[in-house]
Amino acid sequence: MADPEETLKVFTVKGTVSAKYARPRSPFATIVVAHGAGAGMDHPFLVGFARACLEEGMATMRFNFPFVESGRRSPDTEAVLRDTWRAVFEAALGRRKKEPVWASGKSLGGRLASMCAADAEIAPAGLVFLGYPLHPPGKPERIRDEHLYRVDAPMLFLQGTSDPFASPELLQRVVQKLGDRATLVPFEGGGHSFEVRGEVRGEVRGEVRGRKREPREVGASLAPHAAAFIRDHA
Repeated sequence: MADPEETLKVFTVKGTVSAKYARPRSPFATIVVAHGAGAGMDHPFLVGFARACLEEGMATMRFNFPFVESGRRSPDTEAVLRDTWRAVFEAALGRRKKEPVWASGKSLGGRLASMCAADAEIAPAGLVFLGYPLHPPGKPERIRDEHLYRVDAPMLFLQGTSDPFASPELLQRVVQKLGDRATLVPFEGGGHSFEVRGEVRGEVRGEVRGRKREPREVGASLAPHAAAFIRDHA
């Protein structure tokens, strides 16, 4: 089967970065998806999410930040990450017709999208967080929520309840403070990448065994939640 995605180059202050764009017939929305600090846009989790969003009827654009594009492990400065988000979001706007453009991201990518939205650097119709990094692991006192209250757009938090980057109680409190703008969908036992040990079970010779889902499958499973939320806020 032919690859439905078109490879693009987007210019940033650090040079060009790669992006992949796919568009179904008559999409009801475009969703721009950023990766996290540990992997680029071609990680199976993001590929699964983007492909499933396409099947749900959305145009998709996923992209690399410059540090991944150049093969480095350490994330770029905040200024560079913000500039990249602005450039890619502008590219997505240039390819849409009349449909709204949403911003999404895994961990770091989602947090930077929300920071850009809070400061009016991008104007998404809404945001979908694929695991929001509310605080560093083991340091709930270092909460990263101040800018969220300045985001004037719907926000969907898809979050594992065992994610070390977000205490369920703290995140629930933040979502409640955000009011009607925010919705939290918890995934019981899910980690930072929504991994759940033994989530698929079956009897084998009297024993209960689990099957760990592949990252691509996990990412794809989040797309229906995103699509439903976006349709509800059309």
